[in-house]
Amino acid sequence: NPWINVAEHQVINPSGGDGIYGVVRFKNLAIGIIPLDKEGYTWLVGQYRYPLGQYSWEIPEGGCPMGSDPLETAMRELQEETGLKAHRWQQLLEMHVTNSVSDEYAYIYVAQDLELGETEHEDTEDISVKRLPFEEAFRMVMRGEITDSLSVAAILKTKIWLEAEK
Repeated sequence: NPWINVAEHQVINPSGGDGIYGVVRFKNLAIGIIPLDKEGYTWLVGQYRYPLGQYSWEIPEGGCPMGSDPLETAMRELQEETGLKAHRWQQLLEMHVTNSVSDEYAYIYVAQDLELGETEHEDTEDISVKRLPFEEAFRMVMRGEITDSLSVAAILKTKIWLEAEK
């Protein structure tokens, strides 16, 4: 499909026996953005996640085609999903999302010096957007209300980064 391939490998397991390994190969890099305004607020995006069968609050995220610039994709995704344009960007994190079964790689950015504009949601998106204090997003992670791995990692790392900046 347009997003993934699944490869099956016949392998020798650690004890020397025959084994099988499946690898989900992603066609895009994962991109996540933590928008932070001067008042200490951020934006979350809410949407129904079909694989889980549930609604999820997350940081703005998107897919970056291989060979494309992750920062340019982050800029586009932030504007599409929240209507925000940022004039200052900092890469916060690089991570393997689920390295036991996939090769998915993610870049997370902090976006600051924000300007509000219009959203441009894609036809495949039915999303809600909310602005809230960053500290509330952190509390949502700690209460288990945000479970998306990119969002959890990004919010926790941002909390540490903000503490270090004080």
